[in-house]
Amino acid sequence: MKFKAEQIAGILEGEIVGDPNIEVSRLSKIEEGAEGSLTFLSNPKYNNYIYTTKASITIVNSTFVPESPITTTLIKVADAYKSFSKLLEFYNQVKLNKSGIETPSFISESAKYGENLYLGSFSYIGENVVLGDNVKIYPGSFIGDNVTLGNNVIIFAGAKIYSESIIGNNCTIHSGTIIGADGFGYAPNEDGTYNKIPQIGNVIIEDNVDIGANSTIDRATLGSTIIRAGVKLDNQIQVAHNVEIGKNTVIAAQTGIAGSTKIGENCMIGGQVGIVGHLTIGNNVRIQAQSGVASNIKDNETLQGSPTFGYSDFSKSYVHFKNLPKLVKELEELKKEILNQKNGNNG
Repeated sequence: MKFKAEQIAGILEGEIVGDPNIEVSRLSKIEEGAEGSLTFLSNPKYNNYIYTTKASITIVNSTFVPESPITTTLIKVADAYKSFSKLLEFYNQVKLNKSGIETPSFISESAKYGENLYLGSFSYIGENVVLGDNVKIYPGSFIGDNVTLGNNVIIFAGAKIYSESIIGNNCTIHSGTIIGADGFGYAPNEDGTYNKIPQIGNVIIEDNVDIGANSTIDRATLGSTIIRAGVKLDNQIQVAHNVEIGKNTVIAAQTGIAGSTKIGENCMIGGQVGIVGHLTIGNNVRIQAQSGVASNIKDNETLQGSPTFGYSDFSKSYVHFKNLPKLVKELEELKKEILNQKNGNNG
């Protein structure tokens, strides 16, 4: 898809310096710009690249004045970085604006869907599914029985949404993610074997939630596993049965949350954090990467370590930990000196 400079300037309310009819079909970094690409310049340390870039169009701040001849067409705006971000959003909307039902795919006769549905090939829509308007389901996806998807939901290729799951408006589920699989519930027997406990709950995901690739959110044993509005989950995250994650909490990759833990609102959890089950984590909590959480956390705490403790205490302790071999050696030498003095006094 091609866009002219005058079209882009219209979207950004910018001023063109150069050829208004020049066309671009892709985006690029300014140092890697090629003919037919669009780039931007906002950081002064990259100024030298504007004189060598091959990009056809460059978005710049309105205050920018070239000091040497340039070949790229400029679009001057109040804030180049924000304008380029706006353009990325527009570009993404255009790129993802697919519609229609591809074949082969399957839609149950009892399923209902709204306007502008896109259903990719080799996808499956089960019994009594309800899909809102502008839903995009990419190829190879599975939507189980009695699932509800709100408006403007995107399910990328290969995602699996098990039965009874409820997903709100404006949610994005990336490839390989599984929502609503059985929670890890087993009862031990005297002979060492295990009986599976039926997992008959569901998963509820509220509005404006993004879930990264290859993440898993298990259905509840009873009741619901709940992801509240505005939550952002990275790739490869495990959310166990009956967990609840509060509004606008963000969690980085490879974090695992065990069953029935409740996480508050506006929390930030780093990558590879492990959280044991049946805990309560307060609001506005910060947990540093690779921490192990084994106890409840109050509001507004910042923690690190395994098991976690206060971030400032962890930082101070880590300084000593790094010096531990040296400290042990000094302690041994001091011990020998005291023993020698004691033996000398006894003699």
